[in-house]
Formats: sequence, C-alpha cells, structure tokens
Amino acid sequence: MSSQQLGVLLISGRLTHQENYALNLRADPRCRLVGLSDEVDVPPERAQLNKQFAEDLDIPYWPNLDDALARDDVHLVSVCADPERRGRIAARCADAGKHVYVDKPMTPYLSHADAAVAAVERAGVRSQMFSSNLQGWVQEARRVVESGILGELTAIHVDNLFSKGPTGTARLGAPRQAVYPPVISNYVDAKAELYAIGVYALGMVCMISGRAVETVFGSTANYFFAEHQDRNMEDFGFLSMTLEGGATATITGGRIGWASHPAGGANQIHLIGTEGSMFLDANRPRLEVFANDQPWTPPEINPRDPMGFWRTTQEEVNAQPKRTIASLSSALDSRTDASYFVDCIVEERESEMNARQAALLTEILLAGYKSAAEGRVVEMPLARD
Repeated sequence: MSSQQLGVLLISGRLTHQENYALNLRADPRCRLVGLSDEVDVPPERAQLNKQFAEDLDIPYWPNLDDALARDDVHLVSVCADPERRGRIAARCADAGKHVYVDKPMTPYLSHADAAVAAVERAGVRSQMFSSNLQGWVQEARRVVESGILGELTAIHVDNLFSKGPTGTARLGAPRQAVYPPVISNYVDAKAELYAIGVYALGMVCMISGRAVETVFGSTANYFFAEHQDRNMEDFGFLSMTLEGGATATITGGRIGWASHPAGGANQIHLIGTEGSMFLDANRPRLEVFANDQPWTPPEINPRDPMGFWRTTQEEVNAQPKRTIASLSSALDSRTDASYFVDCIVEERESEMNARQAALLTEILLAGYKSAAEGRVVEMPLARD
C-alpha cells in the first residue's frame, strides 16, 4: 500500500453507528473522508439523515451508490446500512475493489454472509467487522489463555449487557415464543439484542478460545422493555455452546436499562482452566467517585431514539455520562477498531475480524435463534438452502 491517504466513503449517516465510525476514521491521519452515499431507493427519511450527516462532516452526499463506488478516490468504505441491507452492500463494495469496514453484525442472512465472503476473497480486498475484541481487558483475557497459566481452557463465559433504555415496562410472566428466522431490523425503539449486542460476546469467545463452535443451544427473552415485546424482538439472549476439544462456552447479550449499572453495563469474562480460573471486568481496575454532585438521572426520552441507541439524538436531550466509576482499563485503550483496520490495509495483512470471521458469527447467532425457536441443540455448520 502506498503512503497516500485512504479515501473513505461512508454509507448511511445519522442514527447509525456511522456517527462513531466516521469520527474515528477521520481522526486517523492516514484517512480522508471523501463523501457519503447510499442505495438510490432508500426511504426519504434515511436519505435526509444521510444528507444531514454529510453536512455535519462537511463532505458531499452522493445519492447513487454505484456512482460513488466508481470513483478512483474511494479506497475504503464504511458500511453502516440497516441490517437487512448491510451484507449485500458490503459485497457490492468488495466487487468494486474497495476495502470494506462493516458495522456489526455483518448481516442476518446466511446467503448474504456467504456472498460477502466470496466477493471480498474474489476481489482480494481487506475487510473488517466492528467488534470489541481490541479492548484492553479482552486482549488481556486472550493473553492469559495463551500463556497457559490457567492450564487447558475448559470453560468460558462472557456477559455483554448494555445499560441503556427506560426499563420496567415489559409484561412479565409470558414466556417468549421465539421464531426462526428471527425478526432482525433496527426500529426506532427496539433491536434484536442477542443479535446486536450478543455478537460482541460471541466474538470474544471465538478469539479468546481459538476454537471452533460445534453445537449451540439458545434462549431469548423479554425482561425489560415492552417496546421489544411489541416488535417480537428479545431484549435479552443466552447461548450455550460446545467448542472443539470439549470446552464449554456461554454468553449473555442484551439491553438492561439505564439504571441497571453504574457505568455502561455488565461486561465481563470468566475463564476456567484445568489449573486455575480468572475473572476480568471491563470496569476494573477503576476509580469509584464519591462527591457532592447530584445523583445521575436518566436522560429525557427522545422520541426519535427512546432507547439511547445513537450519539446525536442523545446530544439533543443533553444526556450526561455516568460518573460514579471511572474505568482505568478503558482509559488506557489508545487504538480504535478503525485504526486497527487501517493498519491491516497499510501492512497488507488480514484482519482477525474479516468477512469470513464475521460470517461465522452470523452463522452461530442464527444457530442460536434456531435453537430457541425449536427448543433443541443445533449442530454447526447450518445447512444452506
């Protein structure tokens, strides 16, 4: 790769994770934002949100994605389209010869996942799905396992639970009736949270263990938000997996409400080996703050974003960060996920979270949803149609 700046094309704008990814890419001196685009047939609301974000960043908005992908000054594309569109757009970008940085999960469809992998490998471009795997506390868990200090890994459990959203509205007592294929879509007030959040925990399990998943048992539930129940989407999910070599892995993923945790949520890893065990927490080591400040209170509900999904809509209601604890581990993380991907492009090497690995996480998640719907253990790999 030459020393020239990478021209970055953004796909989709406000009310997506592009609000974060674009800023991280812009902050990397090896990158230059050249424009924002999307498919020509997006709904008017999405087109307007795209235009607004392009204006925020002072870059042009090109409404025809094909025209944008044909530009010679576009080298890298950041894809934050809706889940249903994300995989097929990633494949289009790869087919156009562009490196692909894609939101998580890459797609809810096996066929789209396979097509994205094929396109990336056919074009010989670099690819990466956003994950939490580069965070310092997660990398430390990996180092511990690889060091052998715990002996052979026999079990791993990861909690990834986000403390956002107004809780207490779910109607308890009625077991969730899971469906397969699952309902996967980004609504204003709900997401399928095993899919949207559990993917982080699943990515950690696969990286830390270094082992293939052989069987999956899943369960989805509604504990916190009536909005999720009304959309037939879970706010909490659980997977139990057997790994290659006989180890066991379990994860939880979900959204548990603003008042459920003094920081961003319960994000932690339990490691059990033949010679010992270890517990790692995203919020440890930490400083606990005791002061005469007013107690933290949840922000005013923004009707465009009642769960607190997006940065710009939370800024509109002046949402304040929680200050009870200050994590020291996160303060020491200097490299962003985006800058790691730029490293991979410049150094001409594969990302550990490339399209093939992202597709595998999609397949495991879908196996979990299939298990939850059918009430049985599901073997990997899933059958293709």
